[in-house]
Amino acid sequence: MNDEILYDLKSISKSFVKGKEQVTVFDGLNMSIKQGDFLAIMGPSGSGKTTLLNMLGGVDQPTGGEVWFDGNRVDTLSENGLAQWRANNIGFIFQFYNLMPMLNAARNIELPLLLTNLSKAQRKKSVATALELVELSDRAKHMPNELSGGQQQRVAIARAIISDPKLLLCDEPTGDLDRHTADEILQMLQLLNEKFGKTIVMVTHDPRAAEFAKRTLHLDKGEFVEKDLAA
Repeated sequence: MNDEILYDLKSISKSFVKGKEQVTVFDGLNMSIKQGDFLAIMGPSGSGKTTLLNMLGGVDQPTGGEVWFDGNRVDTLSENGLAQWRANNIGFIFQFYNLMPMLNAARNIELPLLLTNLSKAQRKKSVATALELVELSDRAKHMPNELSGGQQQRVAIARAIISDPKLLLCDEPTGDLDRHTADEILQMLQLLNEKFGKTIVMVTHDPRAAEFAKRTLHLDKGEFVEKDLAA
């Protein structure tokens, strides 16, 4: 990990209206993520983890404050601008894989590339490389329902990295897996971080998963707290 800041959240506030009540999730939250970091974010349900991850991915916008990514402010982008920014910079990995059931593994991985100007031959080569990286070259033509949970998550990881994003956002990536398979997925994320320099932010409830990260932040009631207060 180098000292260059990839992501910088400055005095972030976030609130929304629920019924007749205004709910505040964040009020003056600050957060910096360096290039090459592998950060685990833990905290109880309702602490703001998912909201934070959505803001990092440009899916949700803050009510106030500034969001800077790689030296550029992104919270002021239009919807189209945000969509293009996400496509160029962010890879998402979800707990339940979010694969298209009617597409085989290779086609699922190829999906993000359909938004690019790459030729069919170039897309095919990129998919083959991604499949090899996640050790699923022999499962390219398998449908999601023909794959184990761990294999489906590997396909999801390959899809997330196919466009070479600067940041991987992982929402409980091992929450639906047994311990052995979960460790295999976490080792793969660790490899992407250490060997390929991918910056990773992972939301998790699992202390074992957090051990694979370089550092852990604990979020509670919209604030980062010391570990003993987050338990």
